[in-house]
Amino acid sequence: MARPTSWTKEIQDQAWGYVDGEWETVGHAFPSVVGLCSYLKRAKSTVYDWSHEDDKEFSDILDQIKSDQELVTLNKAMTGEYNATIAKLLLGKHGYHEKTENNHNLTNMTHEEWLGSLDE
Repeated sequence: MARPTSWTKEIQDQAWGYVDGEWETVGHAFPSVVGLCSYLKRAKSTVYDWSHEDDKEFSDILDQIKSDQELVTLNKAMTGEYNATIAKLLLGKHGYHEKTENNHNLTNMTHEEWLGSLDE
């Protein structure tokens, strides 16, 4: 039997409830689209379809889930509640990336100039 696809105002209200904290009540570690879909008992494709319809608020709901996920992950990573590797993975989905800068501009340096650059 296929999952129901019909949208109702009640489903939309349930989705806002999930955003407003039900994700914690049902035991989710952080708000997520897949968590919302499980909570609503709807397929991700259905929820994403709803988010593209102007007369429904699902676009706003999904945007709020993403923002809340970012905030919850940042806060719990900073307090040590989240494993750093998992937090880094989650935050990568929100544009956070570890960056290292390498300066390999050694092409025309003498040995002495290179040694001097190490002190800088």
